[in-house]
Amino acid sequence: MDPKKILVVDDEETLCEVLKLNLQNEGYEVDIATSAEQALTYDVRSYALILLDIMMGEISGIQMAKILKSEPATASIPIIFCTARDSEDDMVRGLDLGADDYIMKPYTVRNVMARVRSVLRRTARQQDVVMPASDHLLQVEGLHLDMDLKECTVDGKQVKLTKTEYELLAFLMAHRGKIYSRDEIVHRVWGNVIVLERTIDVNITRLRFKIGPYGAYIVTRLGFGYGFSG
Repeated sequence: MDPKKILVVDDEETLCEVLKLNLQNEGYEVDIATSAEQALTYDVRSYALILLDIMMGEISGIQMAKILKSEPATASIPIIFCTARDSEDDMVRGLDLGADDYIMKPYTVRNVMARVRSVLRRTARQQDVVMPASDHLLQVEGLHLDMDLKECTVDGKQVKLTKTEYELLAFLMAHRGKIYSRDEIVHRVWGNVIVLERTIDVNITRLRFKIGPYGAYIVTRLGFGYGFSG
C-alpha cells in the first residue's frame, strides 16, 4: 500500500522541516510549502491530509481553505489548522470552513502526530463503510442525503454542507429516535480527537439553520445530548 501523502503549509520553515521529519518517521510521504501561494501550485488533490497555518502571507490559511473547499476535487480533503491564534472566533471560523481539527501553538509534535493519525483513521473508516442498497439514500420527508454522491437536498434544492456537517447529519439521520451524548457523537463523527463541546454545538446550530424546516427534527435533550426525531 502506498504511503499517505500529507502537505504541511506554514511560513515557519524550521517548523515545516520538524513536522516533515516526524511525519516521515511515521511512514507518511510529506511535502512542505512556506506559503499558501506555493501550496496551491501543487497537485493538492493527491494529498490525504493538509496541515495548515492560518497566519501567512498574502493568502492566509483561512483563504486557502476557502479555495480548497469551494472546489469539488479538493473539498473532501481533511484539514487540520495549526495556528497561534487561539480565540474562539478563530476556532469557529475554521470549523465553519469544514476543518477536521484545530491545534493551537505552541503544540508538541506528539500531539500533532496523534491528531494526524486520528483524522486519517476517521477518514479511512468513512471511506470503507459499505452502505446497504436501501441506505444509499437517507430521507425524512423533503430532507434527502445521497450517500453515494455525498449530497444534501432540502425540498429538491441542493444544500451545501461541510464534510463534518454532512457526516454529523448522516449519523443522526441513520440513528433516528436515539439520543447520543456529546462523547458518543465525537467518537462516531470526529474519531479519537479532542473536540470542545462548543464545536459540536456550533455544528448542530449550523445544521439546523441550513436544513430549514427540518432543523426541528434535530432534538436536544439537556444533560443527555442530541438526536434526530424524524
